[in-house]
Amino acid sequence: MKLTGAEIVVEHLIREQVPYAIGISGHGCLALVDAFLKRQQQIEVLLPRHEQAAVHMADGYYRVKGEPLAVFTSIGPGACNTVVGAATCYVDSTAALILTGDTHVHMRGKGVLQEVERRRFSDLPRVLEPVVKKSFQVARAEQLPFVMQRAFSAMLTGRPGPVHIDLPMDVQAAGVEVEPAEPRTRRPVGLPHGDPAAVAEAAKLLLSARRPVILAGGGVLRARAFQELQALAEHLGAAVLTTLAGKGAFPETHRLAGWLAGSKGTTVGVALGNSADVLLAVGCRFADETASSYRPGSSWQIPPTKLIHVDLDPEEIGKNYPVEVGIVGDAKAVLEALMTAVQAERPEGAPPDTEYAREIERRRAQWWEETAEARESDAVPMTISRMLKEARAALPEESIVVYSSGNTQAQILQEFAFSVPGTSVTTGGFSTMGWTLPAALGAKLAATDRPVIGITGDGDFLMTIQELATAAQYSIPVLILVANNIGWIAIKDLQVAAYGENRTSVVDFARRGCHGERIAAPQEVQPAIERALQTGDPAVVECLVEREFPLSGGGAYGWWDVPVPAYLTDRRRRYEEERGQERLG
Repeated sequence: MKLTGAEIVVEHLIREQVPYAIGISGHGCLALVDAFLKRQQQIEVLLPRHEQAAVHMADGYYRVKGEPLAVFTSIGPGACNTVVGAATCYVDSTAALILTGDTHVHMRGKGVLQEVERRRFSDLPRVLEPVVKKSFQVARAEQLPFVMQRAFSAMLTGRPGPVHIDLPMDVQAAGVEVEPAEPRTRRPVGLPHGDPAAVAEAAKLLLSARRPVILAGGGVLRARAFQELQALAEHLGAAVLTTLAGKGAFPETHRLAGWLAGSKGTTVGVALGNSADVLLAVGCRFADETASSYRPGSSWQIPPTKLIHVDLDPEEIGKNYPVEVGIVGDAKAVLEALMTAVQAERPEGAPPDTEYAREIERRRAQWWEETAEARESDAVPMTISRMLKEARAALPEESIVVYSSGNTQAQILQEFAFSVPGTSVTTGGFSTMGWTLPAALGAKLAATDRPVIGITGDGDFLMTIQELATAAQYSIPVLILVANNIGWIAIKDLQVAAYGENRTSVVDFARRGCHGERIAAPQEVQPAIERALQTGDPAVVECLVEREFPLSGGGAYGWWDVPVPAYLTDRRRRYEEERGQERLG
């Protein structure tokens, strides 16, 4: 059949059952947009207000649904605007397809409008190369069937990630005779199960442990390995901790849940991580926050703790800590194999009332008591802790909660319990500001049958606040709970904590064309959330929260390496002695 280059792209997306293409049209993608419009019964086009938000929407969709969306942009600035979204996807192993317009092939290097060409002709793809899994620069429309197949294979096999295709304007418009392939005939199936000998060795090591700990990372969420994780933990009687990116992989109301270790961790996670004799880490990178900047005894003691590291990416194994056993494989497949292996060696599971199990429960209770003051406070404006307590009580357990960086994220990590695995959706290693609102829109497109709430600070919200118009235009009923402390308070708090004093020098968010309320008293949170959810419309509930340190945020129980000028080191040392290095006995 005869198709234009743009029609080849759209045909392939439809065959891959991609439901949405998200982007902003411009002169560099007119032919692509026209091809989308011709097939709008099969693929819906959504027009956000910014290209960064388009990628964040695709990101949120993939995290909930496990399927990629397409993002499209014009040439030049529109394409550059995707970089933050692409980097977020790349660091957090999220699949998204980014299609950018570019200079006509026969005009490359002439300096046409929005071309980047002083170093190399049509050089903009190199801006994206470090933050995508693969980047394809197409020169002829005939290449597109092959390129589309390879792009989807790259996105969805191995460690997932974003892929970029650069589409020159004349390639989009050129007509060629092609026969589009059935895309799934060009992709491998099945999951990497890990080496059987390594699985057997790991199983024996786990069964020998007196204080086993499982650390679940974002790879467990991507693999949807929730049942396998819980079954293995219960059989071993192992404490389960999560990384920042893995929060919500294990029910945090479970008796074996140890919350988080790391710089944003809890006293429970820090104590259990440090005292583990065998640690099974699944789908995690041991990034600096999880590892408390690799300071021995702040999160882990590896060695003498014996580490079993499972990851889909072999480069992560042994990168930051030496391993006793390294297993390359999919989290779901390897956890299932480990369960089979430990059952073969020891059919009976660990009893629920061991001394270790009682210690885990005791530490959990102590943590909850330790953080109760801010959580129960009736102060006006409210503490973030109290806001989160009220929000948790108001939301159904199956609600999807989307959140990104700052004090709201830190305190959700420490205090907001997820009992339904997979309902926590947050940025990990790139800690992206402006992510919450557009990612929540994407999450809601993926989960039309469940409430989706974004919890964010005012700084994060302001970066993509324009996407409220997108929510209103397409009637995407998300609720955004804004903790407004009127400033960049997470950074202010860090400056106070690390440098000893504030070095940082009221917007009404509740009226933006959506249902909106502004509240300050903690008793108002639950009723406001309930009213917002009942509207069935996009909604914003703005909560005025405490902004003065230390009540503006949570405690630091791990450690984070924040370099301090020499003239302030004494002040930093006093801070660590008073707050950062406390441990439960």
